[in-house]
Amino acid sequence: MCVRVCQLYGIGSCKVSNQESLVANVIVRRAELSEKVAIRNLLELYTHDLSEFWPNEVDEHGLFGYPTLDYYWREPDHTPFIFTVDDNYVGFALVNNDVCLPENKLWMAQFFVMRRYRGRGIAREAAIAIFDEMPGKWEVGQIPLNKPAQIFWRKTILAYTKNKFNETYLENDAWHGTLQWFDNSRPPLEVS
Repeated sequence: MCVRVCQLYGIGSCKVSNQESLVANVIVRRAELSEKVAIRNLLELYTHDLSEFWPNEVDEHGLFGYPTLDYYWREPDHTPFIFTVDDNYVGFALVNNDVCLPENKLWMAQFFVMRRYRGRGIAREAAIAIFDEMPGKWEVGQIPLNKPAQIFWRKTILAYTKNKFNETYLENDAWHGTLQWFDNSRPPLEVS
């Protein structure tokens, strides 16, 4: 069970403590160009974790790769976020406008927290900080076999929107899997 004490600095910063008295200073912010290599490396860990659910092969160098990563520093509709705990990288998110439904504008393309930091409220706080930083019509999707991600996102979005979101299982050219969407372009939502 996590107890969170939050004070926002920049996009978001909070202290999270669990029953083992772990105290972590979580910072969620837009990633700098100088942090692209860190995100590229974290993407390898993320894709490795996803390989349990998603058939992706490594290249001749043993890397999964992410060919569109550079877009997140070149294109105005692509935004990279980095998460740190006590100045150590612990995760990232990539947001773009490659939505599945035409009425929406923001897509959580990738979202990752390292295993060591899961279950401590860090991912939830990071998601909320990003949603608050980028108000609009959001979509978040999960591949069919990734049940832990479906549970996490459903619970996080339900709390964030106070149950004002939609969910469906979508199978089309744009997406194959669970999809949640909501609009947070109105005044900020309080999370209980």
